[in-house]
Amino acid sequence: MSIDTKNLLVELFVEELPPKALKKLGESFAGTLAASLKASGLAAADAVVTPFASPRRLAVHVTGVAAKAADKSVQQKLMPVAVALTADGQPTPALLKKLAAVGADASVVPQLKRQPDGKAEALFLDSVVAGATLADGLQKALDEALAKLPIPKVMTYQLADGWSSVNFVRPAHGLVALHGDDVVNIATLGLIAGRTTTGHRFEAANPTVTLRHADTYAEQLASEGAVIAGFDARRAEIVRQLTAAAAKEGLKPIDDDALLDEVTALVERPNVLTCQFEAEFLAVPQECLILTMKANQKYFPLLDSHGKLTNKFLIVSNISPADPSAVIQGNERVVRPRLADAKFFFDQDRKKTLESRVAGLDKVVYHGKLGTQGERAERVRAIAHAIVNQWSLATLPFTVDDEDHFKLLDRKAQQAARLAKTDLLTDMVGEFPELQGIMGGYYARHEGLRDGVAIAIEDHYKPRFAGDALPRNHTGTVVALADKLETLIGLFGIGQLPTGDKDPFALRRHALGVIRILVEKHLPLDLKELIHAALPAFGERITDPSTPLLAFFADRLSVSLREQGYSAQEVDAVLALAPSRLGDIPRRLAAVRAFSARPEAASLAAANKRIGNILKKAEGTVEAQVNPALLQVAAEQALAAALQTVQPDADRLFEQGDYTASLQALAALKAPVDAFFDDVMVNAEDPALRANRLGLLKTLHGAMNRVADLSRLAS
Repeated sequence: MSIDTKNLLVELFVEELPPKALKKLGESFAGTLAASLKASGLAAADAVVTPFASPRRLAVHVTGVAAKAADKSVQQKLMPVAVALTADGQPTPALLKKLAAVGADASVVPQLKRQPDGKAEALFLDSVVAGATLADGLQKALDEALAKLPIPKVMTYQLADGWSSVNFVRPAHGLVALHGDDVVNIATLGLIAGRTTTGHRFEAANPTVTLRHADTYAEQLASEGAVIAGFDARRAEIVRQLTAAAAKEGLKPIDDDALLDEVTALVERPNVLTCQFEAEFLAVPQECLILTMKANQKYFPLLDSHGKLTNKFLIVSNISPADPSAVIQGNERVVRPRLADAKFFFDQDRKKTLESRVAGLDKVVYHGKLGTQGERAERVRAIAHAIVNQWSLATLPFTVDDEDHFKLLDRKAQQAARLAKTDLLTDMVGEFPELQGIMGGYYARHEGLRDGVAIAIEDHYKPRFAGDALPRNHTGTVVALADKLETLIGLFGIGQLPTGDKDPFALRRHALGVIRILVEKHLPLDLKELIHAALPAFGERITDPSTPLLAFFADRLSVSLREQGYSAQEVDAVLALAPSRLGDIPRRLAAVRAFSARPEAASLAAANKRIGNILKKAEGTVEAQVNPALLQVAAEQALAAALQTVQPDADRLFEQGDYTASLQALAALKAPVDAFFDDVMVNAEDPALRANRLGLLKTLHGAMNRVADLSRLAS
């Protein structure tokens, strides 16, 4: 690359960009433009790329950009020698035509190189391609960056000439391109690059900022334009001010990264101010107040040390007046009607019981092929009953106290399932759909329903997202499982499967929710049996989706376990047995990991793989039976004896759920297994001997693969 390198700054100045998309727009603009410069040889692979994004600008700073890329030596294949040259070595018309197409003529024929190309020889032309100039390379990079922007929705607007129109996310009004202190001659969207940009609408010392150098961009915008250009820098400043303002009140702001990103995209010079509302509104559930302040006003509610909402909140203003009282009072005046609406909804909703709303669910369509929300609630209730029944059977034998527990759990789960969807008909959830379930829990407690039932209604959507908490009690666990299984079975049963990145019913999230509940709560429930037990609730509405649904669960489970840090070998070894009691999987994985660390593991895994291959190739059905009288070789006698000693202990430990100890017991088989394969011919000519040895291997294979398929651990 040319030693003439300088830092580069490109800025596109536009009208206010969509705040929820700004961060991605800034990252995409900077990343694509820099990648194009690197690809063209104008910037080094290790060039430092700094993105900038504010409500009214997208920009990027790239270090070490050349004024011209280095020339490149290239070798171009022309055609086979047999086609290119005559018998006496003269160029054929075909070769001359090809040379003309690449900008050369017959004079270069003596310099052409002959090189092998497959089975024949071909002619190659060596040439030097001039490196791109910065003006050309940057124009291409800018065009590519704009074309690849993840724009949520484009708009068409007219240019200054009054005739032309362009499509872009927002009207663009300025373009800056500085290579060091030199302007680069590029253009886009009807704009020609210069060195002037615009500062803050109200706070800038001067309306325009004339940039001296690519490296002074951020500093000049801050000092002259009153703009913090960097998204991350502006976000950090907002966090600093929020923390300081909250600490001054002895409180803490709500933790919400999405809100923080959105507010960062709304201001160019943040100024955090403290406001408050009337304490009487705190009688409304804090989730309602927090949501309306965040979603509608972009405010940061303040919490006390116990996480309880206070009547104070923080705003992030885009202006910094000497007297902020007007800004504070204006925001307090704006939030009051929002909170009053929430209080009105809450008061009105409590005038009707959840039970009185059940009938209304029959008027709400859930899905054209699956009926109404009322029918759905009845299915969830039936599936909840089936889950409790499966749970009780898995706990046998149990005491009278256990029996009473499951009877009570069944009653509470069915009641919670019947009422869980009724808050969809309330005014509060109608206004704030995000509060479904949460409001049902509040209204249930208001009516004096058992706290366990109220918690179950509130928790039945959990986990709502990755990392969300699980249901807090058994009743909530049952109803949450029932709700997710109803959704998955119903939609799979009518063929509404996720495709590619499209998952409109969030079935992947529902499946992960079922997996997390079964695994993290160590429930003794069999997933396959749960699905079959739930099917009768749908009657004739669906076809049995068990096979694709179980495969879907297996795929989601595999991805989840790998994300948790288990190796592909460990996951494959456990899931190869298709265990349907997911609650056992963590113990199986721990056992496999412990076994893999033993010195005998590699040899036993390889032997297990070898045994599996032998059994697959065996003719007919191989029975796991051994006739001691047919054990002729000392090595097979020793292996049979070792199995008789080891297998009972391994099986007993497996049945007790001590999978680690069960696998460890198998380590004693290494020596006899190795000796068997050294000394014994499995495929003996005598059919009886061959069948007996295969039976011995089948017995060994079964003993070794109860916890996991150990062959998957073989390298």
